[in-house]
Amino acid sequence: MTNRTGYGQFCPVAKASEILTTRWTPLILRELISGSSGFNEIHRGVPLMSRALLASRLRELVAHRIVLRDGSGAYRLTEAGAALGPIIIAMGLWGQRWVESAADGPDWDAGVLMWDMRRRIDTAVLPPGRTVVQFDYSDAPPELRRWWLLIEDDDVDLCQSDPGFEVDLYIATSVRVMGPVWIGQRPLAPAIEREEIRACGRYDLSRSLGRWLKLSVIAEQAERSARRRMGSVAP
Repeated sequence: MTNRTGYGQFCPVAKASEILTTRWTPLILRELISGSSGFNEIHRGVPLMSRALLASRLRELVAHRIVLRDGSGAYRLTEAGAALGPIIIAMGLWGQRWVESAADGPDWDAGVLMWDMRRRIDTAVLPPGRTVVQFDYSDAPPELRRWWLLIEDDDVDLCQSDPGFEVDLYIATSVRVMGPVWIGQRPLAPAIEREEIRACGRYDLSRSLGRWLKLSVIAEQAERSARRRMGSVAP
């Protein structure tokens, strides 16, 4: 019987596309590759996706043995799923280089930005004990304007309501500035120099901002690729 939902071709590109190019699937894989495993955790990375559709897509990935669901209900990448990591990163690098994200476009979202940023905190650079960083985004809707990172040892929690601890560093900016910086379309240092990103509080934290707040994986890989093209680093 003919499979009417596929491309009707034996080509491996066609077969892979039947699984991987359905709407939202690459973003679900991005979340899993980034370390999310719980259903709610994955959903926070794709907030505009309905929970029912997310459940359906996860079932499909399990059926194709790209993802498995363990006894605790967490979703884990299989060997086949983990092998997609470089492909998803390559998609991001292509998008970062060739697809322009308009600074005044509708896709910049403070919640998605902060959820991604929380995964890229280098806790080894921070002082021991608890560190609280408050972010204020001037252009975000009121309910998404203020966020807190609560960092203690190797644990990083993202809070949308005041956690009740003294704030060590306040960062004031806009999503339309921090977003492009985060994905590597704009450099961080000039944004700080022009006070488009303002850090106020503990001097040691503000001075080391560019070290403990690592940019996105895509930005990091794009920078390495650019240096490699110029011959300044080994592959």
